[in-house]
This record gives sequence, structure tokens and C-alpha cells, in this order.
Amino acid sequence: MAGASGKKFLDVLAGQAVSPPPVWMMRQAGRHLPEYLETRSQARDFLDFCYTPSLASEATLQPVRRYGMDAAILFADILLILDAMGLDVAFEKGEGPLVEVIHKASDLARVQPQAAADKLSPVYETVSRVKAQLPASCALIGFAGSPWTVTLYAVEGRGKTDKSMAWRWAHGRPDELAAAMDLVTEATAHYLARQVEAGADALMLFDSWAEGLPDNIFHEVIIAPTQKLVARLREMGVTVPIIGFPRGAGVMVPDYVKATGVTGVGLDTAASPAFINASLPKNFPVQGHLDPLLLIEGGARLDARVDQILDAYRGRPHIFNLGHGVRPETPIANVERVLNRIRKG
Repeated sequence: MAGASGKKFLDVLAGQAVSPPPVWMMRQAGRHLPEYLETRSQARDFLDFCYTPSLASEATLQPVRRYGMDAAILFADILLILDAMGLDVAFEKGEGPLVEVIHKASDLARVQPQAAADKLSPVYETVSRVKAQLPASCALIGFAGSPWTVTLYAVEGRGKTDKSMAWRWAHGRPDELAAAMDLVTEATAHYLARQVEAGADALMLFDSWAEGLPDNIFHEVIIAPTQKLVARLREMGVTVPIIGFPRGAGVMVPDYVKATGVTGVGLDTAASPAFINASLPKNFPVQGHLDPLLLIEGGARLDARVDQILDAYRGRPHIFNLGHGVRPETPIANVERVLNRIRKG
């Protein structure tokens, strides 16, 4: 049952164990839905899609209408902040995002942080439109990329690389990298604060490229900048819960939780429930972490894994989700199967 907030998702982030747990899925608004494909076809390109509130709000609402999710997540992209900061950003079919490469931290100082946030006003309109149409029981999540992941795209110029150039900055140019991340952090703080002003009930920070980092570098590029961003948001008066998602963090998850100040942690596909339960406080909210590929395959193994995750986190504040995003080839029937299994209690 939902508590005082009326939203199970927010009750969990307030430290309550809710049964059955609230559920939403990363990339729930996307190419596995025919209605999304229809909406997407109305935009000139992906950036136009993100910057057109009528389309972006529709995409945000579609999975809530179809599935009755307990949370909606703003339809946008983590690279919008780099576009607002003055870098050239494009999304090429078959290539993914392409970003103007930076060579020094000052390349990210072309636009003042507040001005960069102002350029993203269509996103705030999307938030307002969605908030006005959501059921009272459904929370709205605003989001941004975490400083390391966003800066990595600016250093590498794209996502489909081995990430070695950004890692080399971390090893060989740590002060320059820290300065670049500081610029991203400040612009992102203003961006997220504006999302909350527009109606977001919670925030999520996506660190998509946290995997494989040496522990000392993880502390420098994942934990420290995230802690700085969370602290800056609190300093700006943002009080909503914040979920951090350091994908691939592995054994570094407890350090991340302890040091960053996030309200809850998103767990990726490789997370071990036994490790998480043994290493995190019992009242600390977790979110995750069904394998999106298993969601495609379906069948008895999908049922069994859903049950395992539910059982593992019973009694702990838990939001059921995937360990990464819904893939385009995911059958709608399999999503419905998971939701029915969770909701039967």
C-alpha cells in the first residue's frame, strides 16, 4: 500500500518497504512501443524530438498509459546538456550520438551554467505538461547524466569507443578532467533544479560508463563529482530524492552509496542481491535489476528471475526495474508478464 505521499515510488525512496514494490523500467518510453515509433516519426531528428514538448511529453506518458507504471521518466537525453553548453551534438542513424570533441576544460566554458540551463527551457515545458497529465499515483522522474559520463562523451566524441581517451585524461590529466567535470556539474545542477521547479518528483543521475574503472579512479571521477553534484543541488534548495545509477560499479557500490549522498541506488544487470543486502544498510533504497535480454527471451526463466529479485529484496525499500534499458526488440507481452507477476504480490 502507498503511504503518505500517495506514490509508492516516493514511499520507497523515503525508506519504506512496499509490497508489491513499485515498478518502472529504464527506457520504458522507446522503440519497443508502436505508439512511440509513430510519435518519433513526427520529428525532424532526435534532437528535434527532445526539444518539442508536445512530442516529448507524449513519449513520456505512453508507457504509463499502456502499462500503469508507478513512475514516468522524462523523455530526453543525457547529451542535451552538452548541446546547451555550446558543443555540436548530433544523433546519426546507426552511429549513435556524435559530439564535438573538447581538448581542454575551457572548451566547456563557452556558455555560463545558468545560461546553458536556460537554453533547455523546452525540457521544463515537457516536465510541466507531463506532470499535469500523470495519475496522482504516478511519480515523475527528472534526470541527467552524471559528470563523468557526460564529460566522457565530450572527450571521446561518441559513445562507441573503448573510452581510453577519457581514461587517459583521468590518469594523465586529472586536474584538467576535474575542471571539465566541474563545469558539467554546475550546468547540470541548474538543469536539474529547473526540472524540479517544473514538477519533477525525483531525480536520477545516469553514470552509464562507470564500469571497469580502477578503484582510485572510480573515487576521483564517479564518487567525488557525484557527491559534488548532489551537494550543489541541496545547496540550491532541491529536496527531492535522488537516485544514482553507476552502471558497472560492482564492488564499488557501497562506497558510492556511503559517500555521494544519493537517496537510492540503481543496480545494473550484474548486481548480486546477496552482496547488495550484505553491504548496504537494510533501510537504504535500491532499484533494479532484471536483465533486459532475459526480458526479451521470456518464459519460465524470466518468471524465476523476477521471483528471485522480489524475494531477495523483500523487507527492503526496493523499486523493481531493469539493470539497463528496455531494448527495441522486447515483446510487449513479456513486459506485461513481468508486471502481472510483480503485482500479484
